[in-house]
Amino acid sequence: MKKLSISILFVLLMLSCKQGPKTTDGDPKSVAQLTASSPEAGKKLMETKCYLCHNPSVPENGQRIGPPMVAVKAHYLDVYEDKEAFVKGIMEFVKAPSEENTMMRGAVRRFGLMPSQQFPEEELQKIAEYIYDYQIEEPDWFKEHWMDRRGDSLYNRGKKLTVTPKEQSPKELGMKYALETKKVLGKNLMGTIQNKGVDEAVVFCNEKAYPLTDSMSTNFNARIKRVSDKPRNPNNKANDTELAHIATFKSKVATGESVEPILKEENGKIYFYYPIVTNTMCLNCHGTPEKEIEPEVLTHLSQLYPDDKAIGYGADEVRGIWSIVFDASNNSN
Repeated sequence: MKKLSISILFVLLMLSCKQGPKTTDGDPKSVAQLTASSPEAGKKLMETKCYLCHNPSVPENGQRIGPPMVAVKAHYLDVYEDKEAFVKGIMEFVKAPSEENTMMRGAVRRFGLMPSQQFPEEELQKIAEYIYDYQIEEPDWFKEHWMDRRGDSLYNRGKKLTVTPKEQSPKELGMKYALETKKVLGKNLMGTIQNKGVDEAVVFCNEKAYPLTDSMSTNFNARIKRVSDKPRNPNNKANDTELAHIATFKSKVATGESVEPILKEENGKIYFYYPIVTNTMCLNCHGTPEKEIEPEVLTHLSQLYPDDKAIGYGADEVRGIWSIVFDASNNSN
């Protein structure tokens, strides 16, 4: 039982480092201050906080760890046509998931019951409202999957689930590259834990994180890095420019300001930077030794990373940033 608990904690700490909150360009505001009529806050919150487990890009028979968000929307629309009831149903389940109040029993049987999510009330409401009001990206396989099981009633009610592909802004592309890479790393890490245990997962991070990140760089025709001023792996040490951006993000997060990605275009290249912010789960691997970090985890980390500097963090601190470079013409991706 203790080994299982450590494994679960390790999954959560490795996958749950959250992205910083958003603002409108040039006007620092909290997400809660953005108007409800704007889809930006809800969309970004959904992508940042939900897509690790509910990403639409994972194949139907791939190593998914949860249903795509469009499936969540479809099932809840099948029960709640009224927006208020829909939003309430989503919020109640996320706050206290149980087999009794799920609308997706098949997903629970396949993936297990999702853990309770401690989202601020206003963020959770914005996510649920966005899911109801706006089109959600749909995997290629989903419509046929849904029609085979439920027929066309959902589509005939006029609640389209698909989203028409559109040209993406450099900011949207940077976020896409960061979140997709985070998803691939998380999926492979979880598979290692499930099949080989937590000790092998630590080895996985040591040996496979870089090759997987490089493969995502190749896939997106971009240079994707995770860097820090306190790196665990020396290869993740930030350069002078990245250190300056880390300092900027740290200042904003420490004072409670929301942050936007930092972007710069130079010689046909987009340079994208975005913070990785700790939460309490991250502290199991990046907190204080003998306090948040379990002795077994600390011992293994010390063996693999003798020059480890990535400890001593508290919650809601900038642990590092995504540093991504791509062609300005990449908007066709």
